[in-house]
Amino acid sequence: MMEDSTLAQVGKNLREAMKILEDGEPDVGMERQLSVRNIIIPGPLQGDGQDVTSILHLVHNLIHEEEEEEDEKPVQHRMQNVGEQGHMALLGHSLAAYISVLNRDRLRKLTTRIQSDTTLWLCRIFRYENGSACFHEDDRDGLVKVCRLVINARYEEYATEGYTALSSQQPVIYQSTSCRPGLGQHLCSQLGLPLSSLCTVPCNTIFGSQHQMDVALLDKLIKEDIEAGKLPLLLIANAGTPGAGHTDKLGRLKDLCDQHHLWLHVEGVNLATLALGQVTSAITAATRSDSMTLTPGQWLGLPAVTAVTLYRHEDPALSLAAGLTSSQPVEKLRALPLWLSLQYLGHNGIVQKIRHATDLSQTLLLKLKSMTSIKAAVEDEENSPVVLFKFVQEMSAGSSGGSTDGFCVGEKEVLDTFNRWLGEQLAQLVSTSGVDVVELEDEGTCVRFSPLLTAAALGTQLKDVEDLEEKIMELVHTMSSTISLRQDFREETHRHSPSLTYVENLSWPGLGAVRYEPQLAEGMDESRRKQEVEKINNNLLKKLQEFDTDVVFSTGSEFVTEDSCIFVGMVTEDVDVSELADTIASLGREIEESGKLLENMTERVRKGIQEAELQLQKASEEKLMEEGMLRQIPLVGSVLNWFSPVQSSIKGRTFNLAAGSLDSTDVTYSTKAQADRAALQDTPTLGSKRSTGQKLFQHSSVSSDPMSESGSSSPAEDTTVISQGHLSAPLPAPETPHPAEGAPHVQGTLELANTHVEATEEEEEEAQLKDQELDQSGR
Repeated sequence: MMEDSTLAQVGKNLREAMKILEDGEPDVGMERQLSVRNIIIPGPLQGDGQDVTSILHLVHNLIHEEEEEEDEKPVQHRMQNVGEQGHMALLGHSLAAYISVLNRDRLRKLTTRIQSDTTLWLCRIFRYENGSACFHEDDRDGLVKVCRLVINARYEEYATEGYTALSSQQPVIYQSTSCRPGLGQHLCSQLGLPLSSLCTVPCNTIFGSQHQMDVALLDKLIKEDIEAGKLPLLLIANAGTPGAGHTDKLGRLKDLCDQHHLWLHVEGVNLATLALGQVTSAITAATRSDSMTLTPGQWLGLPAVTAVTLYRHEDPALSLAAGLTSSQPVEKLRALPLWLSLQYLGHNGIVQKIRHATDLSQTLLLKLKSMTSIKAAVEDEENSPVVLFKFVQEMSAGSSGGSTDGFCVGEKEVLDTFNRWLGEQLAQLVSTSGVDVVELEDEGTCVRFSPLLTAAALGTQLKDVEDLEEKIMELVHTMSSTISLRQDFREETHRHSPSLTYVENLSWPGLGAVRYEPQLAEGMDESRRKQEVEKINNNLLKKLQEFDTDVVFSTGSEFVTEDSCIFVGMVTEDVDVSELADTIASLGREIEESGKLLENMTERVRKGIQEAELQLQKASEEKLMEEGMLRQIPLVGSVLNWFSPVQSSIKGRTFNLAAGSLDSTDVTYSTKAQADRAALQDTPTLGSKRSTGQKLFQHSSVSSDPMSESGSSSPAEDTTVISQGHLSAPLPAPETPHPAEGAPHVQGTLELANTHVEATEEEEEEAQLKDQELDQSGR
């Protein structure tokens, strides 16, 4: 047999292209990479063209462009695991383009063989006897074409009169409230029907599953529509609802459809289990339906593979008119990627992949049953391939100190928020598990594990399920501790009122949110007040984030509407919420006081200069009165001081920056230290009573006494020194009695004070030695 060189080249080129796109070319230089990156910027088409390798590298850079830009801010991306069967599907797209250039006769024979083989295999695998197949890109298109088929079959004049034929009897399409959102609206828009032709059937409210269609109510609605002169056309049933994976009572629905001459269409992920040896009777009933839509690409991990709608109808002309079949051979090539992939996997490989996904579901379900704080919400726990679970708080645990009445008001909203956080964390921590978050009307927010939709693409294995179980137990323990401490944290916050305000936010998954309320002047403008509150809370948040603690402080999520709040994240049971509230309040006061100090600094310094000038002038006058005029003359004064030394009574002064006053330096010279230094040394610092290795806000294993308010203050040494520091440089007496010469001395003293907030003992001793030398020289 002659080998087709072009066909072989297609396979070789695909392998080389996949290697470049997945791994890149290791020997590409930096200059070439940069030049390829520059092509990413949109521009005119190059005149000379480029080689295949450069174009593939351009595609590679376009694929990974966001990953390179977000290195500092990583985002979790779920990439499909393209195995050998995936390569076969991709090869099918390349071969379809190659086959399309064959002559018409050979193309017709080849495409007919491909479509007939694929249809036969799918009907046998999924137990749908005597069925035909329609291959379509959008998984909703099959249902649209089935609806056209039913309209053509029920309205004989539709082919000639069009929509006017529908005016005699308005068609009605029935669907469940658990169907895919927007599916009914899509059908009406594609078929040109009014929305009044869509009838949504509620699910069971008293008996049976809350996610199954109410069969009795459906029967009543059909009879009412018939009496109103309408024509019941089609019923859409679920074999695995999009949200929870529940299956309708397909057997009873089929009997009802036969009674009223309705077309029954079934869709859902649970249809994949028809390929297994043992199938539940609820799913087996789907094989009696008039049509059903399959998505083998998701179930088997095949990229860019079409969806398939299997249907039964005897009139090929109506099928052609509805678009279920095509007279164009090229249209039939849509089945080629699936045809190649099914042959590559074989019947055993297909069953093995579906069985592997269902085994993963059952394994996780058994593990969840042993967790007391996890509730599994599925219709058939023993056989459902979709696992739906949620975190539930044990109300008996309550709060460690206070009442839970306040929490019960928004209990459902809080649990929904925590379950949303649980699903997001699991998806990030165990990305290969494929878990996601779903919102259900009755169950609320739940976490869904549906390996039939994700396992083949992500390569989920049993080890991933074990990791998922481990992470669930860790996160559930954290969530239980956080919920039990929420009320205590609220009460501790109220204890510090009005300094702290507890902000009620049910959408925040954590301990809660607080706002520090500074004591601002009355009559302040509202906009200025908001700015001050925001400034203080922002500084407070930065201080809290600098602590070595397991508690996470943030500004909340992007959807939070509250301003100037500090959001406290999840905590463990060993967190002392009393210490946490004390620390927040104490830090807020320190930041507020330091802010006021800086605001009043200019005024205090100005008043201090004025007072210092007055005291210097007064000191000069006293010196003049004590020593006399003769001693002020340089030559005469030195002689008089030699024979009759005078002991000066002028004392030094220190400028207290916190108080804004001038104090005597007698205590400084007598004790050789600043007056407030002992007080500063005695002030307890944050965590001073904490044992070695113990993190902040954790309960002490030695003593259970809560930390005092002063002990829970921030270790902001700079703020403490500024608020209590003294400008301790002494004010020297002027050499001349002229009052105007006192200003330079004051200015020099204040500059020295601003440079050195706390004078050291060595500087004070040097000052004493200089004074003694001056006294001896004067003598």
